[in-house]
Amino acid sequence: MKSINQINAVQNKIVLKSGKDQSVRRFHPWIFSGAIKKIYGNPVNGDIVEVYDNKDQFLALGHYQTGTIAVRILSFENVIPDRDFFYKKISSAVEYRKKLGLFNNTETNVFRLIYAEGDYLSGLIADYYNRMVVIQMHSAGMYKIRDEIAKIIAEILEDNVVAIYDRSDATLPEWLEVKNGNGFLKGDAKEIIVSENGYKFIVDWKTGQKTGFFIDQRENRALVQRYSDTMEVLNLFGYTGGFSVYAMKNARKVDTVDSSSAALKLADENIRLNYGDDNRHSSYQADAFEFLKECKGKYDLIILDPPAFAKHNDALPNALLGYKRLNMRAIEAIRTGGIIFTFSCSQVVSRENFRKSIFAAAANTGRKVRILHNLGQPADHPVNIFHPESEYLKGFVLYVE
Repeated sequence: MKSINQINAVQNKIVLKSGKDQSVRRFHPWIFSGAIKKIYGNPVNGDIVEVYDNKDQFLALGHYQTGTIAVRILSFENVIPDRDFFYKKISSAVEYRKKLGLFNNTETNVFRLIYAEGDYLSGLIADYYNRMVVIQMHSAGMYKIRDEIAKIIAEILEDNVVAIYDRSDATLPEWLEVKNGNGFLKGDAKEIIVSENGYKFIVDWKTGQKTGFFIDQRENRALVQRYSDTMEVLNLFGYTGGFSVYAMKNARKVDTVDSSSAALKLADENIRLNYGDDNRHSSYQADAFEFLKECKGKYDLIILDPPAFAKHNDALPNALLGYKRLNMRAIEAIRTGGIIFTFSCSQVVSRENFRKSIFAAAANTGRKVRILHNLGQPADHPVNIFHPESEYLKGFVLYVE
């Protein structure tokens, strides 16, 4: 069967420099441009290429793209990446979620359906929102076959999906010629209301962050509910109020802070959706760092869930300083016996580096700080053991004396 990406790997061949094949042999799914010795043929963005070592031994095949990540590997076997190939991979991802009990769950109908390298589909993200799927392509190769991918998802999910929306505007490089804007690939929808652990949320899948909702914090939000009993809670970088909704279950007061007025409007709507007009909640449009300056002794529990401070390694030093500064201010501000939930979603920030930033922050304040929990992403964001970068979400729960 002809590839849905129109097979051209025979003509397009990449040979790696001597010694640069070791990460591929350890099944890492990325090949960086600096590892390439020579390119045969004339591959354009999104083409299939075969990858060989310096001794002309086959290593892998994947999607080619100009840039730092030159090849996103699809297979370490010399196969034909046709429709059946992608059908099997997507079916495997769906079956994995079924085993997690995420389908037919009356309490939760929002989860990650396909997680790129975690599901051996580098460049493809798909999130499930109550029978609607929002996809994001991170590579030209996946973007070129987005219609076929949508058809496969619809075929596999059958009645479990009514609409599929492509939201790749923010994830593809600006210079990629394949970028044609967002839109529905199947069906249509006016508004999405999802259920997560029994709570209701309106999802802004068209203009919101990521695909509209931070699905990866589901289990961590539930932990916030556990700790927020009778507390005064501050949710910084609160976005559309996910943590705030959970905290409101038992908290005495919850304040949501974000720099986006649109996000805060949705946060207020989500609070009303779950609690009606409840004056325990307030929202503030403000810079999180500036807001913390005025918060000393005001809160028992603070949530720090900022956007990625570093998306590339060259930004890592400044990112670590940013995490140190943010956590230092929160540790200084929180009441005695208070609890801080602090996160990093920066892929290039390791858990150890993040922990060191928090250590430096605590040391500078002079307060005693204990780690109650090490947090991460849920099982629908599986970590590919050969791709440590897929473990992007790091978090700690701190107890501050």
